[in-house]
Amino acid sequence: MQVRYGIVGVGGMGSGHAEALQSMKEARLAAVCDIVPQVAQSVGSKYGVPFCTDYHELVDRADVDAVMVATPHYFHPDITIYALERGKPVISEKPISVTVAEADRMVKAAKRTGTPFGVMYQTRTEPIWRAAREIVESGRLGELYRTMLVYADFRSQAYYNSAGWRATWSGEGGGVLINQAPHALDRFTLLGGLPSKITAYTATRNHDIEVEDTAAAMLEYPNGAIGYVYCSTTESPGSNILELSGEYGKLQVIGKDIHLWEIPEGVKGSSDSATEMWGDPKWKEMPVTLPECATGHAEILANMARHILHGEPLLSPGVDGLKTVEMINGIILSGKLGKAVDVPVDRAKYDVFLKEMVAGSKAKDSSADIRQTDHVH
Repeated sequence: MQVRYGIVGVGGMGSGHAEALQSMKEARLAAVCDIVPQVAQSVGSKYGVPFCTDYHELVDRADVDAVMVATPHYFHPDITIYALERGKPVISEKPISVTVAEADRMVKAAKRTGTPFGVMYQTRTEPIWRAAREIVESGRLGELYRTMLVYADFRSQAYYNSAGWRATWSGEGGGVLINQAPHALDRFTLLGGLPSKITAYTATRNHDIEVEDTAAAMLEYPNGAIGYVYCSTTESPGSNILELSGEYGKLQVIGKDIHLWEIPEGVKGSSDSATEMWGDPKWKEMPVTLPECATGHAEILANMARHILHGEPLLSPGVDGLKTVEMINGIILSGKLGKAVDVPVDRAKYDVFLKEMVAGSKAKDSSADIRQTDHVH
């Protein structure tokens, strides 16, 4: 038995998902939808499946068991909620929404209907992040004292000029934080949790765009731990660094390298029991075994299919998508206001802020509307 997927939005990443479904044993492509008729027809004809331009029509099809939403960000909530309320499991592309209020609606709809809801955070499937997650969830680090994320990437002005909706408040609702950084922020919140307060700086440094291409934030956590986040599209070569430091260990992931140090007596425990002025906790670097596993977008699609068919736990549940949007909104709002904001973010305040940003958003002079699957990042 296979789960029959319908995909809404096949001009960019959706076309990649359609291709991934061609070789999947747990699922197959059943139908596609795109607001651009030529795109819908082209992809539908390529794979020999029905096509349409109205997502309601796709969701309501009897031969569609589950829905993959791969439209621009602002459209994710309405499509997702419509499908959930009709009993169709959904995977939404990242981020699940532009605002925390909309993310709340999606999560509440999933809980109310009991319909499975997931988010396309495919980097969670990679061996290095599966290993990191196991280390944290097994308690090997103990109580966390510090978190740190540096996600520095590069995007050209040509990339931002490729479509009128890119890097605008009205088209995306943000910049690097809402488009390029969600995967890194997902892993960061998955492993380190959500802070209780965010003090941020945001700026547009190297691009002719109206949203941020650089963001930095200091974080305060409920237990008193501190953290730091830096995200940008202004650097090359890029950097992808995550560190978590706790009472009993430190985890460090730099690119594709993972390191774990364990401190059996604990940092504070060693401090409290030390008799020498220059005493240092005894630590030891431990080997980290990476699991052999399926990875990528296809594995998130397959995992949802196995969840539907056999009850397998979701690797990337939709409620975790809410946590990422919480971080994104918190950093953007703090950066714009120039002061700290509490987490959970004030939903009403953020909605008012975004409405003002969208009202001032300027139409881009973009003759191109290039819709391509990202094969680089």
